[in-house]
Amino acid sequence: MTLPVTALTAVICAIMLLATAIATVRARFRTQASFGDAGDTGLISSSRAHGNLAEHAPLFVILVGLLEQSNASHWPLTGLAVLFLAARAAHIIGLHQPHGPGKPPQLRALGVIGTWIAYAVAIGWTLFLVVTVNG
Repeated sequence: MTLPVTALTAVICAIMLLATAIATVRARFRTQASFGDAGDTGLISSSRAHGNLAEHAPLFVILVGLLEQSNASHWPLTGLAVLFLAARAAHIIGLHQPHGPGKPPQLRALGVIGTWIAYAVAIGWTLFLVVTVNG
């Protein structure tokens, strides 16, 4: 396989998307809410876990693919992908944890921060390669 880090990252994201989609559909059946969230926190959590992953995963996988295609160093790229995937998993788990008003669960917060760090590194690395390799 030409882009193994990208492929594995995409596969794990797809598995996570499938799992969160199934959880959302199960919550919809449980609440009998065919549209919206019926004010059910479980359905809201499941729906946001799926939606948030669907918002973040595609662009990150594209950035990983661009980096890998540019012969970026394998192990640092793998580490970056692991950080992103772990952050996304933490976010999903954190969305389902009980929490007080106005304070997100710690895993959710760590997931957000980890995602932003992974994005920032991927963006910076990609820009660096664009400027230095193609500049």
